[in-house]
Amino acid sequence: MSPARRNRAVALGAAAALGASLLVASPVQADDEPVEQITNGDFSDGTTGWWATEGIELAVSDDGALCVDVPGGTSAAWDQIVGQNDIPLVAGESYSLTFTASGADGLPVRALVQEPVDPWRTHLDERPVLTGSPTEYEYVFTASTDMEDAQLAFQIGGSEEPWTFCLDDVSLLGGAEPPVYEPDTGPRVRVNQVGYLPQGPKNATVVTDAEEALPWTLADAEGAVVAEGSTVPQGLDESSGQNVHTIDFGDVTRTGEGYTLTADGETSHPFGITADPYAALATDALDFYYTQRSGVEILDELAPGYGREAGHVGVAPNQGDTEVTCHPSDPCDYSLDVSGGWYDAGDHGKYVVNGGISVHQLMSVHERAHTAPTGDPGRVADSTLSIPERDNGVPDVLDEARWEMEFLLSMRVPEGEELAGMAHHKVHDEAWTGLPLLPADDPQPRYLQPPSTAATLNLAASAAQCARVFAPYDADFAATCLEAAETAWDAAVANPEIYAPTGGQGGGAYDDGDVTDEFYWAAAELYLTTGAEEYEEAVTSSEQHTADVFSEHGFSWQNTAALGRLQLATVPNSLDGLDGVRASVVEGAEEYVSALEESPYGIAYAPEDGTFVWGSNSQILNNLVVVATAYDIGGDTRFRDAVMEGMDYVLGRNALNQSYVTGYGENAAMNQHSRWYAHQLDPDLPNPPAGTLSGGPNSDAATWDPVAQANLDGCAPQFCYIDDIESWATNELTINWNAPLAWVSGFVADQGDAGLPAGASCEVDYVVHGEWDGRFTTQVTIRNTGEEAVEGWELVWSFSGSQAVDRHWSSTLEQSGPSVTATNTDWNGTIDPGGEVTFGFIGTFESGANAVPARFALNGSVCH
Repeated sequence: MSPARRNRAVALGAAAALGASLLVASPVQADDEPVEQITNGDFSDGTTGWWATEGIELAVSDDGALCVDVPGGTSAAWDQIVGQNDIPLVAGESYSLTFTASGADGLPVRALVQEPVDPWRTHLDERPVLTGSPTEYEYVFTASTDMEDAQLAFQIGGSEEPWTFCLDDVSLLGGAEPPVYEPDTGPRVRVNQVGYLPQGPKNATVVTDAEEALPWTLADAEGAVVAEGSTVPQGLDESSGQNVHTIDFGDVTRTGEGYTLTADGETSHPFGITADPYAALATDALDFYYTQRSGVEILDELAPGYGREAGHVGVAPNQGDTEVTCHPSDPCDYSLDVSGGWYDAGDHGKYVVNGGISVHQLMSVHERAHTAPTGDPGRVADSTLSIPERDNGVPDVLDEARWEMEFLLSMRVPEGEELAGMAHHKVHDEAWTGLPLLPADDPQPRYLQPPSTAATLNLAASAAQCARVFAPYDADFAATCLEAAETAWDAAVANPEIYAPTGGQGGGAYDDGDVTDEFYWAAAELYLTTGAEEYEEAVTSSEQHTADVFSEHGFSWQNTAALGRLQLATVPNSLDGLDGVRASVVEGAEEYVSALEESPYGIAYAPEDGTFVWGSNSQILNNLVVVATAYDIGGDTRFRDAVMEGMDYVLGRNALNQSYVTGYGENAAMNQHSRWYAHQLDPDLPNPPAGTLSGGPNSDAATWDPVAQANLDGCAPQFCYIDDIESWATNELTINWNAPLAWVSGFVADQGDAGLPAGASCEVDYVVHGEWDGRFTTQVTIRNTGEEAVEGWELVWSFSGSQAVDRHWSSTLEQSGPSVTATNTDWNGTIDPGGEVTFGFIGTFESGANAVPARFALNGSVCH
């Protein structure tokens, strides 16, 4: 996650242009008359005290305003500036900046009070949107440090066309009332603002001072009461600092939109009870990745409103990613074409360790669809996403994953070089860029950062998984991935302690001083793909194999051992002790479910110290991945229902009454930190696309994030969030946060109406009788354990690697990708109760493990 200039201090203004979500008190004078800090703010003495960048001629108009002709064709706001220097500020003092300005109607400019030299630390950073008529603007800020020589700057560049900027009545006075932020939390009845499944859990939270139970009613869209009951008092919730009650209305199963809950005189935001409220979200969360692509034009016909030029392809002023060399601080004698991939977050950096977990979880969306009892391969099949690769015979989720996978492969140190086979940790700009800035307009030089063991193991793990999932679709690409994975593993083994440095400019550090978890994850993926004893030994001998890898905060890019455990538990394999691996997943899930059940907001997250970490929403979602996997393993519906309730928090059942997903819910986040989804700063740019997750509450945000410093100091954990584009520590978007959103929302979409699963009435035995020279012979037996005959059977399963059916007997077999469909012949089309049928086939496999498939469905019902 990459803050846009970690040194930016953004104060919030009182002007209406800031938006209704930022509430600031009006300034007042101190007991002593405040001293004017601006020289010649009314321009009665001409342009004395003022300066401008080259290309701008200062002049005072006939009506006494400073008016300048601003050249067009500049790429960024800071390319043209009007300003004043040597402004004294006192730490802790609050100031009111007022001015009158006009210019091109609807054009945003940038007003700053800042340090006059690099790193340009700011006290005020605001983006007034001008009109054609003189308009007064007023902003209040509190100085964070003493400064004798602060600078007032109006950044007015970045327009394609020339225009005229006029400024008058500029004043900066101390003694202002400090800005106060009060979040609008809306109705005190908090619900999932997207909806509930008809047969699933339905819970809400009421914020109230009442100590006794309260009556509640559920009304439909016409206002008719359809259910009623009493709240359950829960007392003080530590994560929010609120006294709360809970409501359980799970008995209501009637579908409809526009339901509302009323309790204690408050009525919730509307919501639905619908058969599949998550289908669109599961798709949108994956479509998010297309508009994050680097190195390619984003087509408006595929992503309406989000079309843009290709970024970082070497078209001026952009220096491109097609020939990038190492940073001068650690030079190398080669350059790499690292174009492509996904922009990591709201900045222009691309990071291997974040890309690794993100592309893994997208490929796992595909794997789960083919291995889990409730998996639905059709939901993530070809032509299900809005991407250019539609209709190519490959599932779209894998097409999107390949875009990132090819970038990860490009980050390898070339053969013949020292550390060949290892992966460079990241590539990004030399220094932080400001907001907004489209990728194609980024003028910064780009550099490869040094290789690291963590990045190399991320490459090994994701490339091994790539080899497995792409084998049925593109054998050559699968082979490329496998070779890269094994080479990276060997390179990491040879260089086990090359760590990424902390700090740095232009990109997030992503430092990690413990890579035993990455070794475990990579070994697990390589074992699952190859079945080789070398990797099995690396798995079973790892300290992570028996450790509790499901921590209270959840797994992340920095803690990846859980990925290896989850993969071993679900991807078909023959590891000794597999039952114990699966049991450990269930045990970890139990801890998260316990936290959820104890939380009056249904949060599957309860760190002992009570803090919510950076990206807490993704941590919560990753915990739900563990819970959902436990359901996939054993079918205990308590786990499934916990996942559904856990999603309620993300979609509005929280202290802020905030849906953290753009486009979903009555009060949805819309100003996530981004340089190109920057509508809050530039009305010509869009908000993030629907299905974009915000990082969410961050208890430490006020330590680093200036917006959080100004507004969230002392916040209760759930309140440590603000939907402001400048709050990079609470409101950034990232590829590794959307990945678990896609995974979990897809899981929920696969649960139908959340009714009780139908009991299995079939069993399948799949026995490999022999293997030789890339071929194998298999016998499959279907048993009818039900009470009715099966007339005309169809059995479906999916291979987990390069296996393919060849000759077959006693059935008709067809294969599409990894999925195989076996149908009866004329003479064995009926399976009587207690009866069985047997068929067989000879199969082939190009390479890797020949694992027994995990999921068999007979006429649509999953068998044991």
